Amino acid sequence: MGSEGYLPLFETKEEKGRAAYRVFAASIFVGICLIWSYRVKFIPENEGGRRWAWLGMFAAEIWFGFYWVLTQAPRWNPIHRSIFKHNLSQRHEAEFPGVDIFVCTADPEKEPLVMVMSTVLSVMAYDYPPEKLSVYLSDDAGSELTYYALIEASEFAKHWLPFCKKFNIQPRSPATYFASQSNHQGKEVLFIQKLYKDLESRINAAVKRGRIPEEVRSSNVGFSQWKSYVSRRDHDTIIQIVIDGRDPKATDVEGYVLPTLVYLAREKRPQYFHNFKAGAMNALLRVSSHISNGQIILNVDCDMYSNNSDSIRDALCFLMDEEKGHEIAYVQFPQKFHNVTKNDIYGSALRVMNKMGLRYGCIVEDGMTGLSIQRQGWKSIYCNPEKEAFLGVAPTSLIQTLAQHKRWSEGDLQILLSRYSPASFGRGKISLGLRMVYCIYSLWAVNSLATLYYSTIPSLYLLRGIPLFPEVSSLWLIPFTYVIFAKYVASLVEFLVAGGTILGWWNEQRIWLYKRISSYLFALIDTVLKTLGLSDAAFVITAKVTDKEVSQRYENEMMDFGASSPMFTIIATIALVNLLCFLEMMKKALNGGSGLVMVLQTMALQVLVCGILVVINWPLYQGLTDRSKMPTSLAIKAFILALVICISFSLLF
Repeated sequence: MGSEGYLPLFETKEEKGRAAYRVFAASIFVGICLIWSYRVKFIPENEGGRRWAWLGMFAAEIWFGFYWVLTQAPRWNPIHRSIFKHNLSQRHEAEFPGVDIFVCTADPEKEPLVMVMSTVLSVMAYDYPPEKLSVYLSDDAGSELTYYALIEASEFAKHWLPFCKKFNIQPRSPATYFASQSNHQGKEVLFIQKLYKDLESRINAAVKRGRIPEEVRSSNVGFSQWKSYVSRRDHDTIIQIVIDGRDPKATDVEGYVLPTLVYLAREKRPQYFHNFKAGAMNALLRVSSHISNGQIILNVDCDMYSNNSDSIRDALCFLMDEEKGHEIAYVQFPQKFHNVTKNDIYGSALRVMNKMGLRYGCIVEDGMTGLSIQRQGWKSIYCNPEKEAFLGVAPTSLIQTLAQHKRWSEGDLQILLSRYSPASFGRGKISLGLRMVYCIYSLWAVNSLATLYYSTIPSLYLLRGIPLFPEVSSLWLIPFTYVIFAKYVASLVEFLVAGGTILGWWNEQRIWLYKRISSYLFALIDTVLKTLGLSDAAFVITAKVTDKEVSQRYENEMMDFGASSPMFTIIATIALVNLLCFLEMMKKALNGGSGLVMVLQTMALQVLVCGILVVINWPLYQGLTDRSKMPTSLAIKAFILALVICISFSLLF
């Protein structure tokens, strides 16, 4: 219990079943070691290039085994944390710290302003003393449209905040609240709904026109700061205190004080590198230190609205605990989404993922900064409450998903190759298990090579009838089948326990393959080019806007291949290579009479791998015959490339 009379604000308990899982994981590792032993013991002659293919399989399996060991770090010692907010209120209500909330947006076209304002309004409405709450919106586009939208939102906040508190509205994002309520009853509710519809209408009209109303411009001196504006990459610093919480006149319609609300567009010049979001966050830190100087900082993406008005109090249970709070630097909530379909066709839910100034030099500045903080001896807390703290917008098309993961994996690999590499950075100060967890994501891009090899070479060698796995009659087949079966069953169980569905798990396996052979591969190539000085770093914003046709397909859980992208080309080409190899193998086996039995006897596992790849790519094959799902030019290009690869391989050997 700790010191006498002490009541903890949180507790940590070990999850049940750890011992059983460790035995299970150890059995898989034994199987992996036996697979490695098989590869070493039976290195073949180089007939038909079999030896080189064999050694390549061995290298891929060494990598998969090593990476699997890394993935055990977050599973080896699972824990569960509980918080006690009643203890927090009893002891610390009068001494709550000031909280500065940072919301970052970068493009009013890709990140709709109505969505951004709904996020801002949701964090303004926290169940927290408003005089201790300050909200800062960083606009990296420096758009006067964003500033105009914030002015409109500030006026609506005067009605929305007291309405939320009076009726205990949850969630406090107006867009989400009104969308989730089919029938609104009561005079006050209908009045607030009308105000919000008017707000949406004015903001959307200004965005459509590309300019703000002249009467608004002339009545607000803040717009004068845009006189020196040249472009989103070339302008002076623009700071506007939209609501000054220190002003006793800054009140809502009920007469209660409002949180401080600030607009910031940091200075940008084309000749100076702006360091992406890390640069925006550091600019916010400098500005906020002169306005509110909150002791606690909450960083929120512009599409991640607050889903729980108690989230700040949840975090304070860790940070203000008398015995353990002094060693905790930050609390992290999981990234979850409100628009994920039932079976999560693009694997966006991240169900089983476990993710101060900010460090420059990387497009995933949060990972690098987190490592630096922990190296100084601080601890972090992963808080996953029953009611999600934040909900964002998941990608609604495959190209958005792949582009997002390319950015993430590229940034994580940059960290691995930097002086902040989790493999060596913080040795002796950061636990080995935590460094292993960081390495899981840092090595995403490198995973592409082994996956690319394993998803093509076994299938291509079917064309020549050359086995790369043990025969069915061999005892060496047991470790291969056990490792494959055990890993996938464990993955399925883990996914179902996390709230997923069987079809959702199957969709995640498909996206897992697509990300590794496209997003991660291109991230690896780009990182190598940047390391050699042949390319520049770039931050690609994931668009939050999609057309109605794409949205409809997403809601119906139909995979979309409608973009002409190099990533789609490689995905479609590899899918067709596997299909052609499988069909050719079946043709030869059936034409040979007893050949099918021979093939299944000598190459059963190889046929299984190729067959699974064919089945997992079924939505892509359907897209090849549907122009609305895949451009004809992309389908033709992929088919020609696949045909050339198969024919060239056959002729080469």
